[in-house]
Amino acid sequence: MSFINPKTDFAFKKIFGSADSKDILISFLNAILYEANPVIEDLEILDPYLAPKIKGVKNTYLDVKAKIGGSKTVIIEMQVLNVESFEKRILYNATKAYSVQLKSGENYDLLNPVIALTITDFEMFEHLETVISRFCIKEKNNRIDYLADELEFVFVELPKFDKTLEELETLTDKWIYFMKTARTLRSVPEELGNVPELRKAFAIANEANLDPDELDDLERREIFIQDQRGAMTKATRIGIEQGRKEGIEQGIEQGIEQGIRQGIEQGIEQGKQQLQQLVVSLLERRVGPLSSEIQARISQLSAEQLENLGEAVLDLASMSDLTDRLQTYS
Repeated sequence: MSFINPKTDFAFKKIFGSADSKDILISFLNAILYEANPVIEDLEILDPYLAPKIKGVKNTYLDVKAKIGGSKTVIIEMQVLNVESFEKRILYNATKAYSVQLKSGENYDLLNPVIALTITDFEMFEHLETVISRFCIKEKNNRIDYLADELEFVFVELPKFDKTLEELETLTDKWIYFMKTARTLRSVPEELGNVPELRKAFAIANEANLDPDELDDLERREIFIQDQRGAMTKATRIGIEQGRKEGIEQGIEQGIEQGIRQGIEQGIEQGKQQLQQLVVSLLERRVGPLSSEIQARISQLSAEQLENLGEAVLDLASMSDLTDRLQTYS
């Protein structure tokens, strides 16, 4: 048995945005937004997912949208790649969903609250340790809420969730574990299968229940994600190679004046220093600020090891992953 990856836009909307997914979405939203309390008793899925019917027609799977409590709108988005200006896109989509509620001439008191729920397969807030974070509009100096219930931003950062199957305690834990690991499972764990909505989510995610068009679409989207990750890795490698080359060339130019042998040695050393600085910068963007101890260990790596570490940046989801990687160079 194998399951589709709920972290792809296609699979995410099929699992949570299908016409028969109401109970699944209610359980998921109560778990993420309300600490598993049954605040949401009913909802309406807006623009539910429909499988592609015409071969060759490109479908775009947008956010899952739902109305809860009869008025409040929730926009749920799954994002795998940390693309440029992603933070602004979240803000734009939320404010757009808030503003389009009104038609020309209607009163502002008809506006209803909007929650933007974003699940990411990368860390957005390195300085925060929590898996789930919540933001609302506040006064800058005194932190007083400004219509806090009207516009709320909730983020779930999957790489920060490190609980094992045996450590799952709450319904929130179980849903996040499903999101992060479903693609790697070959059966439904008992700890998750005892929740009816999760058991149903696994049934929808079972590849055996997909038609050929859906499987083809899913494969294309996973290939696209891999291509994008490959492009990011290549860009990292090119940056590292360029930094090394420039450093060596600068050293050789100095060596012409001071002696060929000395110049080559300086060039190699300067190339290594620039390479080290670039790798440190990439790592800090990925896992957060590096301690002096970590930086000292990186400074002891050879140029070849630095290149290897730079190429592996996208595989490092946490500081723990970086520490483990550095141990392999000992």
